Amino acid sequence: MSELINNREMRQKTIQEIIRKLHEGKTVDEVKGQFEKAFQGVSASEISAAESALIADGLPVEEVQKLCDVHAAVFKGSIEEIHQQKDLSLIPGHPVNVLVRENKKITHIIEEEIRPFLSLTKFDEKEELKKLVEGMRKLKDLSIHYQKKENLLFPFMERYGMTAPPKVMWGVDDEIRNQVKEVTALMEEKTESNESLLEKTEAVLEKVLEMIFKEENIMIPMLTEQLTEEEWKEIADGSGEIGFMIDHIPVWNPEPKEEQKGSKPEEQKNQEGTITLPSGTWRDKELAAALNALPFDLTFVNKDDEVKYFSEGKERAFPRTRTILGRNVSNCHPPASVHIVEKIVEDFKNGVKDQEDFWIQMKDKYILIRYYAVRGEDGEYLGVLEVTQDIKPIQEITGEKRLL
Repeated sequence: MSELINNREMRQKTIQEIIRKLHEGKTVDEVKGQFEKAFQGVSASEISAAESALIADGLPVEEVQKLCDVHAAVFKGSIEEIHQQKDLSLIPGHPVNVLVRENKKITHIIEEEIRPFLSLTKFDEKEELKKLVEGMRKLKDLSIHYQKKENLLFPFMERYGMTAPPKVMWGVDDEIRNQVKEVTALMEEKTESNESLLEKTEAVLEKVLEMIFKEENIMIPMLTEQLTEEEWKEIADGSGEIGFMIDHIPVWNPEPKEEQKGSKPEEQKNQEGTITLPSGTWRDKELAAALNALPFDLTFVNKDDEVKYFSEGKERAFPRTRTILGRNVSNCHPPASVHIVEKIVEDFKNGVKDQEDFWIQMKDKYILIRYYAVRGEDGEYLGVLEVTQDIKPIQEITGEKRLL
């Protein structure tokens, strides 16, 4: 057993050493020999542990993110295939099945609707360029695919201690989304040289395909090692909230195990309970319905920085799924903006601020995002309330409309 542990430690140290060499400027070819000599195969979990150790040692997430494409190329031929007895990708409606189908859709768009029209000469042909732009616009839909990953799969990875891969992957997701938008806009405006446009397009397409490899050969094996069928069902149930890139998604209803059949005790508790507040009372279903009827979204994060509640109204500015409940608020934001959220929470806890506002343009909506410190009567910090609303209809109000 000690030999096995020592071997695992040696492999992790070697992975860390290789990544650090890449960080220092070594090329893939220079480190590949060392990798192949030290390993016959490496599991996705060991790569995750190595990345987590690097971040714990002080290497910024952004640095690991920069290396992501490079070290994935090193590991690509060496990751062991990790499968359960049942191939989850073959189960209709299962989250893994949906992920693989969407990745096939993304690959089809790249190989059949973009690359056939991607050449220096075709950039100058009006019809060819039009088809190319249409393909790139379709590729923008991969944002839906990434949102499901970030809001449904990442929370479970974090629960099982796999904290580094979600941070790194989310950062790369954002890079891809931004680059797809940029390249599409450049094609529409046609202000760059053909050579520059070709280079940027090929770069983002390769990054998208590399992400497909990481999802299916690193992320999914890591999740299938840990998640129960009940947890996969929770992911499946939350997917519709965000949406799909593909059509005809069957409902996946696994047969519940004997001990799971029937209502859970926590589901039975307070089913028709009363919630008593200083100024009145609610039935729990009345309170839930009333909060969902508000013309804005509410999200509450408790004093331990855990997401404890969000409203589920019909019109929502940002997607929320129940898998985020209990998630650390820092893990609910992209790496590029997480430091801002952490500073707001820190200021609220220290009493420096009680409110912080942001506003952004989202297509035809103008979103106001407001954060409030929640405090008890004695001033004790209890958490943060986020209120998000499309204020464009309010800005357009003129004159008066009275009840009488």
